[in-house]
Amino acid sequence: MESNDKLKSLRGKLLITGTIKLETGMHIGASNDFAPIGSVDTPFIRDVVTQEPIIPGSSIKGKLRTLLAKSHCDDYIMNDIKEDKEEIKRLFGSVYPVKPARLQFYDLFITDETRQLFANIDTDTYMGEIKFENVINRVDGSANPRQIERVPAGTIFAFKVAYNIENEVEVTEDMKILQEGLALLGIDYLGGHGSRGYGRVNISIDDVKAVGNSTINTQDLLDILRK
Repeated sequence: MESNDKLKSLRGKLLITGTIKLETGMHIGASNDFAPIGSVDTPFIRDVVTQEPIIPGSSIKGKLRTLLAKSHCDDYIMNDIKEDKEEIKRLFGSVYPVKPARLQFYDLFITDETRQLFANIDTDTYMGEIKFENVINRVDGSANPRQIERVPAGTIFAFKVAYNIENEVEVTEDMKILQEGLALLGIDYLGGHGSRGYGRVNISIDDVKAVGNSTINTQDLLDILRK
């Protein structure tokens, strides 16, 4: 493995905030190794303390990187992660060579608006719905039923990602690439079972704040991210 001996200087940081609203039910799976009898087959991931649904930052980061890598791939076959384009490596990080990610994604938690919404409606599980599906055997027509827990449509999550300003010349390009990834996600899906309509999302970027010595115009960056 190659190493990078030179640490990049930090000219400042950007904090990008917004929301992700579910247009259809979403399933990001959690372990059910110790599920009691009668529980749902495939539960979604929840906050350990509140038991509210969450979207792990790793899920957002991984999805955006994959979509961008596919979009920027020169061939018909997806390249290995170590062969990602330089602009993707600098945003999401790399071990070939070692390169820290400029983007740091936060876990996404539901908004107060969503908490109030769930306080007034009955759901199959706590802040969740159960989707019943059948796997049909093509040979004999037999059905294998399963239950999938989903975060209901209408749920809103607070989106937050920080960006390290290492080179002010590259900030605008980096924001354009991030916007491209968010736009791709907006017509793709988040979580599992997307080919069956799960995980359609609406992404809204509300604010960009700068911290540190940078003279970056955050309004220009906000305009880029909102395209």
